[in-house]
Amino acid sequence: MSEARVVLVTGANRGIGLEVCRQLASRGHRVILTARDRSKAEGAARAVQAAGDIVPAVVDVTNARSVQALADDLAGRGEHVEVLVNNAAILVDEGQQILRVTPEDLRLTFETNVFGPIAISQALVPAMVARGYGRVVNVSSEAGQLASMTTYAPAYSMSKAALNAFTRQLAAATRGTGVLVNSACPGWVRTAMGGPGAPKTVEQGADTIVWLATLDPKGPTGGFFSDRQPIAW
Repeated sequence: MSEARVVLVTGANRGIGLEVCRQLASRGHRVILTARDRSKAEGAARAVQAAGDIVPAVVDVTNARSVQALADDLAGRGEHVEVLVNNAAILVDEGQQILRVTPEDLRLTFETNVFGPIAISQALVPAMVARGYGRVVNVSSEAGQLASMTTYAPAYSMSKAALNAFTRQLAAATRGTGVLVNSACPGWVRTAMGGPGAPKTVEQGADTIVWLATLDPKGPTGGFFSDRQPIAW
């Protein structure tokens, strides 16, 4: 991606999302940093403002009105989102197993980790198709790999498998339009979610996401990547 693009990152007020914003802004892109809380979005944008052009915005991906309000606001200001990083996610059922996970935890996890990315993609990707250019990166996890799935955090793991299925659906629906859609596994990263014992830094965790967000036109679509290499579903 040689020219500057407009990028929107969800769940970007801390951790991997914030680092993705920093790295993309430092490459000359205009980054819309979103969070559910305006003060957190504004504080995060200030924290990395030295990297480049970073604009705070508010969206709750689980709320249809919030998603539409963001889309309407961006359109009204002439902000044409060309790159979407679906990073917002929650992990609430670590230490549980499928026979004990509550319906509430399942619903909340899928609302945030699956239905949220679908909703914001439905709001923003049609315009990418119309303009003939777009990149969508769904931030997934190896926990969602069917090939190796165990009992770990069942709601979270199943939600990431469903997110990967959405990647395949969206990639197929947009194939040949100039829009490339992929899933990224950042790995186990030292964030609030990953904990202090994780082996990867946030810079390392963000790398594959940034790479997929800036693919050239001949880049892959419909894939699942870790450390810039394809991995099994």
